[in-house]
Amino acid sequence: MTDEQVKARQETRQILKKFGRKRGNLIPILQKVQGRLGYLSREAMLEIAEFLGIPDIDVYSVVTFYNQFRLTPPGRHSIRVCLGTACHMKGGYITLDAWKRRLAIGRGETTPDREFDLDTVACVGCCTMAPVTVVDDRPQGKVEPTKVDGILLAFEREREKRRVSENS
Repeated sequence: MTDEQVKARQETRQILKKFGRKRGNLIPILQKVQGRLGYLSREAMLEIAEFLGIPDIDVYSVVTFYNQFRLTPPGRHSIRVCLGTACHMKGGYITLDAWKRRLAIGRGETTPDREFDLDTVACVGCCTMAPVTVVDDRPQGKVEPTKVDGILLAFEREREKRRVSENS
């Protein structure tokens, strides 16, 4: 088992101490564990199933039914592409495809270096700025493929500045 897997099990056990062993506690437990870990790992789900005395598949079924739960660790930077009506009409799917190509990940995934995670949202309420991408909780308007490149370049410059200051 990796250090990360061991940590996930330990953190989950700490959270479980605060709950009774009732099946009705499943969703609140999942929410607390995800709040602590950032997602629901396989190890965490197995610990929860064992604690509640329910089949592993029941935990997995709940996690995959509700879109509030994540099965992959979050990235350092969150990318959310709006696919609401206005964004859809103004090219939201083209924007999503640009993010997928540039990051080499799909919707609901995280880059291998855990720098970015990518997902979609139904509407962010910024329809006049369509197509919109929410980057780290900040809406970016009129995001077309060339703007995706510009946003990623800004992150690369920020990362380079951090590297230089850490080495100084």
